[in-house]
Amino acid sequence: FGTLDELFEALTLIQTSKAARFPVVLVGTKFWGGLVDWLRNTMLVEGKISEGDPDLFHVTDSASEAVDIVERFYTEHSMVPNF
Repeated sequence: FGTLDELFEALTLIQTSKAARFPVVLVGTKFWGGLVDWLRNTMLVEGKISEGDPDLFHVTDSASEAVDIVERFYTEHSMVPNF
């Protein structure tokens, strides 16, 4: 379980191409909902983040969906996870 700081650090590294894109999955729509709403309804609307930035992560309540997101990412990008 990462911290909010680590989440934004990971997203920043992806945005700036300092790290290769990897799946970021946030589990718990109730927990993450307020942050996601703020990102979309405030930061995006005010032009503080780019339109595609919210697409850098996924939010789910399902462990199996989280696994599917990760597996789909690696399949679509013809990559193999390093774990």
